[in-house]
Amino acid sequence: MPKVTFKSPLAEVAVDVPPGTTLLDAAEKGEAQVGHSCGGVCGCSTCHVWIRKGFDSLSEQRDDEMDRLDMGFDVRPYSRLSCQTEVASEDVTVEITEESLVAFMDENPAIRRQLESEGKWPLKK
Repeated sequence: MPKVTFKSPLAEVAVDVPPGTTLLDAAEKGEAQVGHSCGGVCGCSTCHVWIRKGFDSLSEQRDDEMDRLDMGFDVRPYSRLSCQTEVASEDVTVEITEESLVAFMDENPAIRRQLESEGKWPLKK
């Protein structure tokens, strides 16, 4: 099974998943902090991530993903929406964008409050 590693300024999480799993499902399985305001139906861009390793092994981008990604913040050539991107057989390294991390904190106020009390949130720039 391929391993998906999620990196953010707050944590690094690795999870083994079967081929065909979306990056968002992998994030949820590993409890990585990837936001998804629309629930993972390609209705927003809050699950926007940067692929640092394994980009060419991922599922092809469809038009609806490209259209939605155009609304994302700090989109790069290696950007993908995690809800639309399926893992193949290679390991993948994913960097969680600030956009996605902020969305995750908005969706999970208890986690945000805990990190605030520890001085870990908001991120220092």
